[in-house]
Amino acid sequence: MDRKSKCNAQTKRGAGDDWTSILISQPRTRVASTLACVPLDESRSSGFARRIGYNRCKVLKYFTSGESHGEALVAFLSGMPAGLAIDLEFVNHELWRRQQGFGRGGRMKIERDTAHILSGVRHGKTIASPISVLLENRDWKNWQEQLPVESGDPEKHKRVASPRPGHADLAGALKYNFPEARYVLERASARESAARVAIGALAKLFLRELGIEVLSHVIAVGEANTEHEVPWEQIVASCAREEILLNCADPDTEQRMKEEVDRVLRTGDSVGGVFEVVAHGVPPGLGTYVQWDERLDAQLAAAVMSLQAVKAVEIGAGVAAAYAPGSVVHDEIAYAGSAFTNFSRTRNNAGGIEGGVSNGQEVRVRGYLKPISTLRRPLQSVDFASREPVKAAYERSDVCVVPAAGVAGEAMVALTLARCALEKFGGDSMTETSRNFKGYLEQLKNF
Repeated sequence: MDRKSKCNAQTKRGAGDDWTSILISQPRTRVASTLACVPLDESRSSGFARRIGYNRCKVLKYFTSGESHGEALVAFLSGMPAGLAIDLEFVNHELWRRQQGFGRGGRMKIERDTAHILSGVRHGKTIASPISVLLENRDWKNWQEQLPVESGDPEKHKRVASPRPGHADLAGALKYNFPEARYVLERASARESAARVAIGALAKLFLRELGIEVLSHVIAVGEANTEHEVPWEQIVASCAREEILLNCADPDTEQRMKEEVDRVLRTGDSVGGVFEVVAHGVPPGLGTYVQWDERLDAQLAAAVMSLQAVKAVEIGAGVAAAYAPGSVVHDEIAYAGSAFTNFSRTRNNAGGIEGGVSNGQEVRVRGYLKPISTLRRPLQSVDFASREPVKAAYERSDVCVVPAAGVAGEAMVALTLARCALEKFGGDSMTETSRNFKGYLEQLKNF
């Protein structure tokens, strides 16, 4: 029988057949050819992917829509258990935190983000249906004629005539065959991260029910940085301030960070830095080493790297560990009581994750943020139309966004931890999830 006939014979099996048992029953040399014969719609189904074990459908799903100068941003979150109490004041406070920080641009004087929940929450609690959140863009009134949904007046369109080095402008225009970069800027803008902060706040409320808190602090702006590990209590105090300068827990270092921002303000430049997200109270056992895409550190790295302007991600002392001997790097184990088990560690260079699994210590993730690519003193570029050398386009922009990026980083870490927690503990309602979680804590104590 030729290969085509074999494929036809194999794919005639009933829709209810278990592909796992089919593959197990095949000789190893035939597994690859069997996989190749799986119908396209069957191989992409979540059931098949889950049985094979790779790229399985996630329990908690989310995405955003909207443009920087469009009418609104909308975020969608699906998979949250029923019965979670939603504190809208907390969600709005998270959005406020994202808008703070020394070095922010003029838009922060226009916008005051507030979340309008359209679905999935009734009488103050989740009802298990998808949650959708709308954030109005108050600047929309200034852009309705420049960016109408209808065809509008082409003469009023505001082109981005020359791509900015470091931005998505040129790459996006090439990819989507746009004659200039206006539409690229609208979606690639970090304005989108506000929508992620909104649903990240909902993930934080879920994690709180499991005793997990997520916050961030700034450890570097330009050349000013704090070199020691900052305790959780100091991070809490820094984030609780009514006026956020650069959200550095050390006042002296924060002043040096401010001087870095002042310097680039005077010269028309911009400055980047490093933020650290800390998840406190994470139990051991989130994530797994059994598949590459299920490792907690891999999921966190992807989540934080997805934020605009983040160019590197570090777990724990990851960078320094590459230059140190193992005896200095690895966290020694003792049999002495800790928060979750009878085992403890002398330090936390691993950042709370070993082998892709949380180990019961604080999860620490750092995001390295490049300087904002929109400069008041623009770099050299090329005009899209004439191909002649010109200065890059300038849009109203920030000079330093490291504290705001940290808040967005919190949202991504919270969403990732919430997803991993739901995958481990399950539950269609918070009552069921909490019961499963408490049972697991008891298991850990009895280990």
